[in-house]
Amino acid sequence: MRSLAHLVLLAAWTLAALPASAMTDSGDIGTLIESFVTRQFPDAASHFWIVNETQWDGDEMIVDMNTIVTERRQAPPTESRFLLLIVEGQLKGIQSIPLDAAAECQKEQEV
Repeated sequence: MRSLAHLVLLAAWTLAALPASAMTDSGDIGTLIESFVTRQFPDAASHFWIVNETQWDGDEMIVDMNTIVTERRQAPPTESRFLLLIVEGQLKGIQSIPLDAAAECQKEQEV
């Protein structure tokens, strides 16, 4: 029980240390990703996704993620990788990228 109290305090301390902008609409990101994966693979028996990296620029976020999907017909799982563009809490763009490619999620340079 004591370790649970320590874990709760650690989580509260960590969240309190984050800037307010990092926590803005963070609960919606998981919902957006789950909705995207469900639409992308509607016939899947099961799936899960992993966020590799995120980049914030104002109200825009780029999410680099992998998916693992098991089809209903007992085939081996299919792995995919996507970049998602989230603007003001809405999914605005999707790009499929090869699994072995390095994603270049860098802030745009202004001239």
